[in-house]
Amino acid sequence: MNILQVIPQMHAGGAERTVIEVAQAIVEAGGQAIVASCGGRLVADLEAVGARHVTLDMKTKNPLKIWSNAGKLAQLIEAESIDLIHARSRAPAWSAKWAARRTHIPFVTTYHGFYKAKGRLKRWYNSIMAQGDLVIANSEFTANHVRDEHAIEDRRLRVIPRGVDLDQFDPAKVNPDRIRDQRKSWGAGPERLTIVLPGRLTRWKGQSLMIEALARLRLDPAPLLVCLGEGGGKLEYQAELRTLAEQAGIDLAMPGHTTDIAAAYLAADLVVCPSLEPEAFGRTAAEAQAMGARVIVADHGGAREVVRDGETGWRAAPGDPEAWATAVKAALSVNADGANTLAQAARKRVRTYFSKAQLQQATLRVYQELLD
Repeated sequence: MNILQVIPQMHAGGAERTVIEVAQAIVEAGGQAIVASCGGRLVADLEAVGARHVTLDMKTKNPLKIWSNAGKLAQLIEAESIDLIHARSRAPAWSAKWAARRTHIPFVTTYHGFYKAKGRLKRWYNSIMAQGDLVIANSEFTANHVRDEHAIEDRRLRVIPRGVDLDQFDPAKVNPDRIRDQRKSWGAGPERLTIVLPGRLTRWKGQSLMIEALARLRLDPAPLLVCLGEGGGKLEYQAELRTLAEQAGIDLAMPGHTTDIAAAYLAADLVVCPSLEPEAFGRTAAEAQAMGARVIVADHGGAREVVRDGETGWRAAPGDPEAWATAVKAALSVNADGANTLAQAARKRVRTYFSKAQLQQATLRVYQELLD
């Protein structure tokens, strides 16, 4: 099984992590895994699982370059005896489809998120993600969107949720020193109530909503809100968050990206995912649940499939600071026994439905289905 995956870049994100996980499964099954992208910091992780990276400008949206990339991919397919090509984003998917048709190999796509389409041209551009011989959706929520947007037949649609690496996200494997180091880096003392919001520093992730919700609780002493993620150069938004937090009497930390997210989940008294727009899946919530953390998510999108309200975590109405204040109060009021029961239920649900191993095996079955 020689598989070529194409993605714009290997910098950060759920789609990029999934590329590595699938590449690992291909290699462990005795196949060859090749990934074409612009590159990025995750290339080292990709190569560490035994895959090869080929640097191509798969991020370009220039029509001529997309067409040129199709020729380069076709040459790569023939040179490496590729059996199947798997695209994970729109621009490289167009190149991948044309290359697949030239070389007569199967073409698979994964719908990792949602693409806004206000006009016919943009809808046509987006439609490439539904043109795979088989199309993978990363949640039932995403699958319903694909059905509604592209009228795809169910025979071509497969639902494979994103996977959590249960070796990495295992609370028993996290040394207490790692937890202490995380809290120290945030400026959180041992007794400090610390709420972690993992996600890029961008408005739709709901950082400002969380500040407003915590302000309504009037907790004393004030909690520390840790917005854990990359800023992407959005300095104005970061300055806005600092001002909002100061006015609300909330201590705010924005430490950027962490390489030890597993310990970060355990270092948090509460993990919140207050996205204002629906998440296609909700990987951070699944990871946090695997660690047994108390988790609140926005009650929409794929996160509804990940968190069972009151059973494995809590859900709160999107964009409603009062609802989020109520959910935070409920989560913090649970005693140790209740938190332990919830953590066990959460970890069991992740193991059953959202493990990396399940994602890997299900994806290999899709490949084999087409190759057979």
